[in-house]
Amino acid sequence: MKLRKFFLIALYIGIFSTSAQSSQENILNNLFNQLGKVNNSKSAVLLEAKIWSIWNEHPTNNKLTEKLEFGTELMQYGDYNYALSVFDNIIVTDPKWSEAWNKRATVYFLMNQFKNSLDDIDKVLNIEPRHFGALSGQARIFIKLQKYEKAIKSIKRALKFYPSFKSGEMIPEIERLIREESI
Repeated sequence: MKLRKFFLIALYIGIFSTSAQSSQENILNNLFNQLGKVNNSKSAVLLEAKIWSIWNEHPTNNKLTEKLEFGTELMQYGDYNYALSVFDNIIVTDPKWSEAWNKRATVYFLMNQFKNSLDDIDKVLNIEPRHFGALSGQARIFIKLQKYEKAIKSIKRALKFYPSFKSGEMIPEIERLIREESI
């Protein structure tokens, strides 16, 4: 009897978890659809904020959302090592949550650990290929590494999902750096 009850609870949790994730995915799909069509920057910024709020909220585990918020605060206050351990813990708990990888990639970037940051960005993009924040971060790392063509590719990839993305304004400057490098 106990085994059956345990099985039913596990089944319910699994169904709820899958339902919450698919609901979140449906909302994101709708927002990205709108973002791809919007032609005014004010509306685009509002849609971007909604997307970020969804990315920053774990679909089934409020404790992980709270941990992500805590790690983000630590990062903002410059306590990178502690923030890193918080994000490591979240990733161990749920390695499929793209935003945990993205936040850890950001900490690595701030610590000038670009290879680790790029590795985590790859994880983010495997989970959420439309993650314009990760693509922008990737471009910034490539600029620091003077891999300008790769930086432009990252930004153009983001512009496919977010045509009015502010990072697109970096392309002319990167192209100028490429021209200067070839002189």
